[in-house]
Amino acid sequence: MDLTPYLQGQTRSGGEEPLLSVAFTGRIALAMKGRFFLRCFCESFSENTRIGCAVTDEQSCLNYIQRNRFDLLLCTDLLEKGNGFELARKARKHQSDLKVVMLALSDAIPVEHSNAPWLEAVVAEADIIEDRKPLEAAVMAVMGNHSYRSPSLRSDELPYLSCPRLTPREYEVLDRLARGMSDKEISEDLVVSEQTARTYTKRLLRTLEVNNRVQAVLKGMRCGMVQI
Repeated sequence: MDLTPYLQGQTRSGGEEPLLSVAFTGRIALAMKGRFFLRCFCESFSENTRIGCAVTDEQSCLNYIQRNRFDLLLCTDLLEKGNGFELARKARKHQSDLKVVMLALSDAIPVEHSNAPWLEAVVAEADIIEDRKPLEAAVMAVMGNHSYRSPSLRSDELPYLSCPRLTPREYEVLDRLARGMSDKEISEDLVVSEQTARTYTKRLLRTLEVNNRVQAVLKGMRCGMVQI
């Protein structure tokens, strides 16, 4: 999936804590597992024009990087096709000064990559759920030419996770969020007003005790409530 041509028409979700509040002035490449992560990370930057690549597979991202210069690669370890770690290795081989921040959906770094010099910053999904601001810390670290590992990866111990019970409607909303649907698309799918869909989403965030959609879906994944 390639969302790059549609970035200018991207609508933002209102009323939620932003995923990233760090100002970044360079050119950004995104390679994420699924439409949901792509949409949320695209919304994280105030200027979509800085995003020159928004895809869900390894090869498409490499094609963009080989044609254009990028300053930051944000990717997940799991992709729809290919592997985030291999993407980071190949991208850095092509452009040695590219900054890389990896979101580890598997909450781990493969042993063969643990000390790789091209793997500058890795964030465990568990730490994003815990709201420790690891993504911001990771981006700031690579901008300052430093390496970073989020708390769970440094301690090799995942934080305790409490999984609340959801209502049938909350399950429906969580499933649609995980599919990358906006409030408007959720309203159309559930045959309710857009305002009602927005209210449903806010209630889901409160039930899960999270601040944004990324945290909601990641917590839902770890609790076995939804899959990407």
